[in-house]
Amino acid sequence: MKGYNVHANGIRQHLIHYPGNGEALLVIPGITSPAITWGFAAERLAEFFDVHVLDVRGRGLSEGGDLDYSLDAMADDLVAVAEHIGSSIALGHSMGARIAIRAARKKASSFSQLILVDPPVSGPGRRPYPATWSWYADSIRLAQKGCSAAEMRSYCPTWTDEQVELRAEWLHTCQYTAIKTAFDGFHTDDIHSDLSGLKLPIRLVVAGGADVIQQQDISEIESLAPQTMTFIVEQAGHMIPWDNLEGFLSAVVNEQQED
Repeated sequence: MKGYNVHANGIRQHLIHYPGNGEALLVIPGITSPAITWGFAAERLAEFFDVHVLDVRGRGLSEGGDLDYSLDAMADDLVAVAEHIGSSIALGHSMGARIAIRAARKKASSFSQLILVDPPVSGPGRRPYPATWSWYADSIRLAQKGCSAAEMRSYCPTWTDEQVELRAEWLHTCQYTAIKTAFDGFHTDDIHSDLSGLKLPIRLVVAGGADVIQQQDISEIESLAPQTMTFIVEQAGHMIPWDNLEGFLSAVVNEQQED
């Protein structure tokens, strides 16, 4: 792997490259997942794709500070980064999937396919995202003070020691205001109206052991975007690769050559 920076959409964007021989895969992590925390999954994905993992603005080694942290700003970042890499598959997890949807609505030609991994389906007039703000706020404040993996373990009880250690080390890079803006956006941004205008191939990967996406949500997404192929990963919570890496890989790669 090798980290690199590009100037895109007016700011410094940091990515980690996991070289592979397949099509370019641009990974957009979730709300509090710096790029480095995706390493264990990116290494495996590199068996099938040429993988680039983005540090979303205000996280990891990308630019932070007094910036716009709205969904539109993050989507504009993704379009600009994709133009730097070249046409690529966008794989977004959770918040990252919502970014991918909005980015594809803005400029579909930058992407060849979307892989949407358990995107929150909350929004105006919809049921709230099931996680509470306090879970994010408390763990970020703990990391900002400096904490051990043992102290972080209570927030991630099912993760491996290495995964918890990385979170304890890197969570402090997730700027509090960036995370709060994104979390609030889960309830104010309408991604369903974006979905209805997309013609790109879409692969929806759903956590079978979580309630972020329910059966009625799958039906709605497939109705709005009939080109969607849905894969359910059993024995996995919302953090699908962390809970069932093999199931996640199978869902992402299954029949990929035929899509």
